[in-house]
Amino acid sequence: MTTEAHLSALETKHHLLETEIDSELHRPSPDQSRLTSLKREKLRLKDEIKRLQR
Repeated sequence: MTTEAHLSALETKHHLLETEIDSELHRPSPDQSRLTSLKREKLRLKDEIKRLQR
């Protein structure tokens, strides 16, 4: 997998996590542990994306 393809895949996953977080936040009773987990994964992906863009 090329760096560009890997970067694209990470950006897609990042966007999907953003959608999942938004969906969880709009539930009547959001699961805080799930939100924390999703946000950590999103941040990890963001860091990886930034590292690859350098």
